[in-house]
Amino acid sequence: MVRLIDVKILKIFVGEAVRHKGAPLHDVIVNEARQRGMAGASVSRGFMGFGAGNLLHTAKILRLAENLPVIIEIVDTPARIAEFLPVVDALVEEGSIVVQDGQAIFHLPLRIRDVMTEQVVTVGPQALLDDVVDLLLRKEVKAVPVMDDGRIVGIITGGDLLSRARMPLRLDMHGHVPADLRHRHSHCLEFANLKACDIMSSPVTSLGITTTVTDALKLMATRNIKRLPVTADDGTLMGIVSRTDVLAAIGRTSAVAAHLDVLPEGVHATARDVLYTDVPTAAPDAPLAGVLAQLVASPLRRVVIVDAHRKILGIIHDWDLLQCFVRQNSPTLVARLLGILTQRETTPATLEGTAGEVMSREVLTVSPDAPLSKVIRTLLDKKVKRLVVADEAGRLLGMVDRDVILKALAEQDGRAR
Repeated sequence: MVRLIDVKILKIFVGEAVRHKGAPLHDVIVNEARQRGMAGASVSRGFMGFGAGNLLHTAKILRLAENLPVIIEIVDTPARIAEFLPVVDALVEEGSIVVQDGQAIFHLPLRIRDVMTEQVVTVGPQALLDDVVDLLLRKEVKAVPVMDDGRIVGIITGGDLLSRARMPLRLDMHGHVPADLRHRHSHCLEFANLKACDIMSSPVTSLGITTTVTDALKLMATRNIKRLPVTADDGTLMGIVSRTDVLAAIGRTSAVAAHLDVLPEGVHATARDVLYTDVPTAAPDAPLAGVLAQLVASPLRRVVIVDAHRKILGIIHDWDLLQCFVRQNSPTLVARLLGILTQRETTPATLEGTAGEVMSREVLTVSPDAPLSKVIRTLLDKKVKRLVVADEAGRLLGMVDRDVILKALAEQDGRAR
């Protein structure tokens, strides 16, 4: 079934001789459209016409030097045309601009400009690290580009804060920390003399605005990068894209795309193909101290609670244990647990109780035969990083991880090509 999408058609009528800062205006408009990642632009030259001045322009014999009419046409989504329209309006001092409704079929690869976040939070290289952390937590973002004189000179991610600034707790755990303890575990004494330029990653790997989603996926997978700035050809920052943005684009497109050749070949694989089988498990009567040791030792940061036949009974996340300590109303115990979770402390924490008393009974599962497109959509809809894979009887088979899926998509697409 052919799927038409609503579009806007932007037509700009100008004279061939019209200039903007010495360059032909039609060249300037086309270059602006290209810089901003518009779907495409075409220019046609008329052989006769007149404008508001009522002066006839023609390409007839003996009048080849006249100022002939030029039409620039751009077709794109309504939102992108609306965004580009003020740019064109500011450039055109003499001419006409027409916007029409239309429908189209785009036989184009999915590009980063379609999935990136355009409103980017940035800081300067001299920004105090305390202020950078406060900004990240307040805006609920995981990375911030460092800008100097309009150019990207670095980027600060949650990983930079943990490894280079010795931040006490990773960013996604702060919402689970009691409000009265939150500042204590998001800042530390080492921050006092640090600035953005001291811990930022530099130089910065970035994506061009017309990079395909598939190529971005490969770059992120091979270099293990979670977030990348997106720039125009001249280096202007246009947005930022995360692995979640890339997977979301693949998930959305797989549900509606009439031409699946725009997607990575690996999207046709199943959960079984990317199954992570080394999943820590525990019985419901297992002591919590042992569960904590398993959780810290596993990159999955989860322990699945099963019975003797591996039937899934529940799951324990690191924040489940944190809430257990919080309920004991002991700031000292909370601080020790946070130290263990960030692997800054190795002394076992005093934690009473069993796995069955703490576990979450609602476990998000998928079938091993679920296509990756469905797995991706479930991960995004539920806003989780991992899903448990279970058979028809509810027995544990393994786990699928967002990052492993992304790497599998990149690898399979590379083999397909």
